[in-house]
Amino acid sequence: MAGRAEPVSAVPGHVAAAGVAAIILGALIAVFWRAEAGQGLGPSDWAAIRFTGLQAILSASLSVVLAIPVARALARRQFPGRAALVTLLGAPFILPVIVAVLGLLAVFGRSGWVSEALVWAGLPPLQIYGLHGVVLAHVFFNLPLATRLILQGWRDVPAEQFRLAAQLGFGPRETARRIEWPMLARTVPGVWAVIFAICITSFAVALTLGGGPRATTVELAIYQAFWLEFDLGRAALLSVVQIVLAGLAAAIALRLTPFEGLGAGLDRAARRWDVSAGRLIALDAMLIALAALFLLLPLAAIVSAGLGALGSLPDQVWRAAGVSVAVALVSTAVLLVLALPMAWAIASGRAGGVEVAGILGLAASPLVIGTGFFVILNPVVNPQEFALGVTALVNALMALPFALRILVPGAREVARGYGRLAVSLDMRGWPYLRHVFLPRMRARIGFAAGLTAALSMGDLGVVVLFADPEMATLPLQMYRLMAAYQMETAAGAGLVLLVLSLVLFWGFDAGGRRGAQA
Repeated sequence: MAGRAEPVSAVPGHVAAAGVAAIILGALIAVFWRAEAGQGLGPSDWAAIRFTGLQAILSASLSVVLAIPVARALARRQFPGRAALVTLLGAPFILPVIVAVLGLLAVFGRSGWVSEALVWAGLPPLQIYGLHGVVLAHVFFNLPLATRLILQGWRDVPAEQFRLAAQLGFGPRETARRIEWPMLARTVPGVWAVIFAICITSFAVALTLGGGPRATTVELAIYQAFWLEFDLGRAALLSVVQIVLAGLAAAIALRLTPFEGLGAGLDRAARRWDVSAGRLIALDAMLIALAALFLLLPLAAIVSAGLGALGSLPDQVWRAAGVSVAVALVSTAVLLVLALPMAWAIASGRAGGVEVAGILGLAASPLVIGTGFFVILNPVVNPQEFALGVTALVNALMALPFALRILVPGAREVARGYGRLAVSLDMRGWPYLRHVFLPRMRARIGFAAGLTAALSMGDLGVVVLFADPEMATLPLQMYRLMAAYQMETAAGAGLVLLVLSLVLFWGFDAGGRRGAQA
């Protein structure tokens, strides 16, 4: 649609993209500039780099390997509650990391449910801290994401192919060889790269489950150099390493993964004539049940442990909850101000560098960008005075790549379906946005807003660099309680955080879908 009149100008999208690029690149340039004062990387830093790569490779590989049979089982079975189960299995993606860690400790920790069962059977309890704990947590978070992305691959296979395979008398093995494995060969590398990129920038998981110098990621090393040693030069140099690692991972992920919306629903499974045998039905049922058990048990543990502590939570927890809600709402507002004009600019065919600016958040972690902001602000003002504002802004920038993947496909549909008609009717600017664009984008806007609010509620990245003892978001307050071994109070705070995150996500998502136009 480029080269002719449009009902809405793409200029605001370019302005928003320029602002995003200026903020992120400005923070990264500050990090590069400050890194000149570094004294080089020591043995512990190289150990952190090796551990970061190792845990990301293991986490991504396990997540994908386990997700393939689960996605296959969901793709070839229809049963009551399937849609609700698929939705519920996606809960860990929006679950606050610190809450999920608390749930994993309750189930797999030394005093957890599984360890108690092992001791009862005469076996030693599990040791969750260290490499295996970090990998376990990453698989918990990323198995649902991998399952959803691979399930989408099965959804994209035309039902006619399975019908033709049945007519040709293909059994399960032949159908897998001819149809399923070629699809997986196209889908799995991109899914693996996406999860690898996510695991590279892990912070909260390593902070809580790392278990010492041998299990330190680059993100955690940046935090330690910054917060414990206040060695800005070393922190900045490690940030440069993190930028390179995350940037390469993000570039590979984007090259292997198509620009598709994450908000699209799942169609009904294609009818399969090759998997009607009873043993295959039982196998699929067992795989789905085990995956659901692995993902839902920690959620049940959080609810079980937190209910008893709700009535005795200190005032600091409720104040932190209010702070987190305020930060999440501001992050969501900033996200929408940036994402909507950028989505329209991309959809109208006049993207220019808008798409590149939209994915810059994948090239640097929140902690690295926060370090850049600290380097910029520290010589001029007290960075703690801007803690909440910087946290809200960085959370919005981190959610921007996901929001654009949700919004752009819908914006393209609106542009193709109504753009030319609106121009012919001389419907431009605000009237077009009010009567055409926003009503038809409402459901996607609600989903993007809900995802941003939930992710912002659970963030434990930037705020650790800026916060003082008198101010904390709820995830930071939970971490402080866990560090002080007040696990019961932390469980109550975790339940509050879980409920608030889900309520914000559900409120925005349901509000967007209510009255939305097709």
